[in-house]
Amino acid sequence: MQRRGFLNGMALGIVATLSPSNVLFGNTKSPNTTHPIHAKFYQDSAYPPSLLGLRGSDNASYASAHLLRDGKKFELENIPVSEEYDLVVVGSGISGLSAACLYKEKHQNARILILDNHDDFGGHARRNEFIFEYNGTHYKILSYGGSESLQSPKSLYSKEVVDFLERFGLGIDNLAKGFDVGFYQRKGLKRGVYFDKTIFGEHKIIVGNPSKMVSDDVPQELHNTISFKDFVNQFPLSAQDKKLLRQLFESPKDYLAKLTKAQKQTYLEKTSYLEFLETKVGLSKQALKYFDGISDDFSALGIDAISCEEARESFLPGFSNLGLDDEDLVYGDLYIHHAPDGNATIARLLVKYLIPQVAPNAKQNLNDIILAQFDYSKLDPANISKHFTPTSEHNVRLRLKSTAIHVIDSQNSAQVCYIKDNALHKVQAKKVIMANYNSMIPYIIPSLPQAQKEALSQNVKTPLLYARVILRDWQSFMKLGVYDFYAPSMPFVRVSLDYPVNLGGYHHPINPNQPICINMICSPVALARRNMDLRGMNARDQARVARHLLHDMSFASIEEMMRSQLQAMLGNYGFKQDDILAITLNRWAHCYSYSFNPLFDDKDEFERTMTLARKPFGNIAIANSDSGYGAYIHTAIEQAMRAVQEIS
Repeated sequence: MQRRGFLNGMALGIVATLSPSNVLFGNTKSPNTTHPIHAKFYQDSAYPPSLLGLRGSDNASYASAHLLRDGKKFELENIPVSEEYDLVVVGSGISGLSAACLYKEKHQNARILILDNHDDFGGHARRNEFIFEYNGTHYKILSYGGSESLQSPKSLYSKEVVDFLERFGLGIDNLAKGFDVGFYQRKGLKRGVYFDKTIFGEHKIIVGNPSKMVSDDVPQELHNTISFKDFVNQFPLSAQDKKLLRQLFESPKDYLAKLTKAQKQTYLEKTSYLEFLETKVGLSKQALKYFDGISDDFSALGIDAISCEEARESFLPGFSNLGLDDEDLVYGDLYIHHAPDGNATIARLLVKYLIPQVAPNAKQNLNDIILAQFDYSKLDPANISKHFTPTSEHNVRLRLKSTAIHVIDSQNSAQVCYIKDNALHKVQAKKVIMANYNSMIPYIIPSLPQAQKEALSQNVKTPLLYARVILRDWQSFMKLGVYDFYAPSMPFVRVSLDYPVNLGGYHHPINPNQPICINMICSPVALARRNMDLRGMNARDQARVARHLLHDMSFASIEEMMRSQLQAMLGNYGFKQDDILAITLNRWAHCYSYSFNPLFDDKDEFERTMTLARKPFGNIAIANSDSGYGAYIHTAIEQAMRAVQEIS
């Protein structure tokens, strides 16, 4: 508690001094923050994907969980059992939905209840849907609220995971076929880097970034790039810094030449990328600002909290001439396994299997599910008897806005208490699978052994913010010649036009005069490090500080940051504030699952903790991606497979 109190106080101190337009943008005049939601946009609270504004984990979704975390006692003894199930799953993310599907495959008539604290299913695999009229034309734009693509499925996915996805309608190769590789390059667009004047002393946009990047959706030969020499020579930095950067990017020497191969490997694992750039490359503080944010998207951590080994795996510069093998660089697949709504398509396929009546006219396949209209009233029909029979077609229910607060195991069953509509409810289950965040499980199952509680609490997820912005057109990007920005030291480090995907009757806009979705990614850890020195703080504590900061930021302040940055980047190329038609901010205070970090973790102890954390407890098993300490779809599915096997 002392640790949490310290972090709370520290985070509140940051928020008290944080003024986005002043701290982050110097004296930039505050932009118009008129709320972007217009009547012409289809919004229906009964159809959550259509809602705009603050989404993801909004205030309502975590209110009950935070009361529990903060010591709230609920009177549960006299609450009667209202329903009985064969299986209750807590959490409707990919892992929870996968677990329910696997259990239903084994027990076709099993009664299953899935509880989730959010107003939509999928966890981070959430769908953002924009339906509107503009200039007399009807538009439907799909995007993703979090989990966006399959990461290197050809390299990382087991046969069991591939088979699982195919059984429920998603073929990996078919998914890749919908990605129009090279679309923006054929339009003459390139990757760019934006240098902000308040940070680098000069407003500068460099078009044609030649850097290799992890999760690249375009093969290197299709990129329209300039040379590293021409790229670095345009940086608003000193001649000495540019000299060192040219060598780093273009022809890196062996910066660890005095070490043996084994010593090099140890150095890479135990040294941060920031320390490497400072001590081995010799970059100045100003030059290091270029790398401030370069790992925010993929790792949700700064270069002070990622190892050189992770930087090497992410294709960051400096390691190509160390004489080490590249066989362990696993992120080799082209990053094109992406549906228009990201991994929400997987969640929708799983829900369709569990509750067919949610989309009765859609077949169980990728192409049918993309544009299928889901009827959320069928997820948990109120007019169906509470004691539905095992042969009923409604034998699976998905109950949203329902926060599990207490699970107790007994000899032959378990009881689950949850809050919905400010009322307490209790259900009986033969088996329970916890597929929510590891860090909440000790509060929900207080009878767990203390050692297991402590192990579960070690998975501290990093926060992220995904902004989806609908523009009336993308002519400003065309005039500039850029479709994807890296913006070092800025709040939204990645700003890009949406992925060009055509699947299941859905078509990506091809005319720059058409509305389009742009994707903007912000790591709250980056916001925190702009107001305090995080060096020396481990990754878990950095995530805690950043999460508190994110929770205390209003929609208006985040919107102001976003609008200010877009204006600064695109204002000279015709962009105006009224080009923004709508904004959805997907706030994920608990986003990426914690993964092994050699800077702060001992490997053997880490693996012991991971194994202990997911140990079954009586009739209760634990799934979720946290159980595998990896923020990936295949990890979530693998952990669901294990959990179902443990209770079957």
